[in-house]
Amino acid sequence: MSTIALGAHVEQTDPIAEAKARKAPHVQFFLGDPQGYQGPEIRYAGGAARLRADAEAAGVGLYVHAPYIVNVATTNNRIRIPSRKLLQQHMDAAASIGARGLIVHGGHVNKGDDPTVGFDNWRKAIEATDLKIPLLIENTAGGDNAMARYLDRIKGVFDAIAGAASGSEDVGFCLDTCHAHAGGIPLESVVDEVRAITGRIDLVHCNDSRDEFDSGADRHANVGAGKIEADLLASVVREAGAPVVFETPGGAEEHLADFEAVRSRL
Repeated sequence: MSTIALGAHVEQTDPIAEAKARKAPHVQFFLGDPQGYQGPEIRYAGGAARLRADAEAAGVGLYVHAPYIVNVATTNNRIRIPSRKLLQQHMDAAASIGARGLIVHGGHVNKGDDPTVGFDNWRKAIEATDLKIPLLIENTAGGDNAMARYLDRIKGVFDAIAGAASGSEDVGFCLDTCHAHAGGIPLESVVDEVRAITGRIDLVHCNDSRDEFDSGADRHANVGAGKIEADLLASVVREAGAPVVFETPGGAEEHLADFEAVRSRL
């Protein structure tokens, strides 16, 4: 289990250098503004082709996180339609750099909306998107109307996607420990419960939480600095057996400490 690959979310200008600074086999980053609709931006010198070639030569795996504002579940056309466009743009850009996956939040419906409409909007989004690399849906921390906070909602999303005419085989799951804790899913059982629903866990976001269980607050902390026991975080990593990304505060020094805190417990 000590061979589980540990990486981190890093600044996007030179992700290869960031990986080397952490002695990490992979890194995750945004392509452009995580809060904007203007589309992806490759900030690496030489562009997408050079980043892909240099990452392959360095043996560094790349994961891309889609903008936070993507919400393909919503009933609001002015958000859902641009979100689908943005999702495709980031899918295309992530594929162009040879990324191993594109991570996207589950989104939400409006207050009073039937959640089954959100589930079906996910199905339609999968059918409408050319999935060139795996799309990994991430559980989220807050909101009663969220599509991926509670287990029953995650099941609704994946059941709907399973009915898509195409693309469902390219949809996976990213398990965030802070989000699960804050969202009210016990970490002691989350791996088995998620696998029972999705059939897979493709990536783990290993984050401590600054807030209490079921707080609904998405505030990450370094391992041992929050409300989740380090042994429990390591247990989730061990049981999931998937590549890990730490989205914790700080730079290389702090991330290396987080790596060791978990690795020493595996």
